[in-house]
Amino acid sequence: MQDEFVRALITRRREIHARWEVLLRIERVNTPLANPDALVFMIDWTLDEVFNALRHAPAKRRHAPAADHRPECPCGRNPLLVYFAAGCQALEEALVLVQAETPGLDPDNRDNAFSTLKLVMREISRREIESFCSICQYRTQPCPTPSPAHVHAH
Repeated sequence: MQDEFVRALITRRREIHARWEVLLRIERVNTPLANPDALVFMIDWTLDEVFNALRHAPAKRRHAPAADHRPECPCGRNPLLVYFAAGCQALEEALVLVQAETPGLDPDNRDNAFSTLKLVMREISRREIESFCSICQYRTQPCPTPSPAHVHAH
């Protein structure tokens, strides 16, 4: 990712944090640990991790854009699933705004920035989600299927 994009995202850190928190608070809570009040304290640490990884990511990637991929969680109760989904959305929205303010942006640079951001978030979220899953008491149980009432409630 270009340094100018990383610097611009860092400049928007407070806005990204606020948006991430808003997105966390509108998600359905499936466990007490998924309560936004239990997760918001991690946002600053995660942003530090993301910005550090973006600063050290290669300027150009020679592979296809990172596909959207959710880390595996056998039971589906991992509170970090929602946490990182909200974070990805907040960071991608911020990158869109940064790019919209960049006149004459090369489409390859635009695509590379998104690819790099998605890859960084996928790597960080995978690491953290797998770490949490390794101590989960439900990790051997299949993910519960939502009842029809829950499916239609959204």
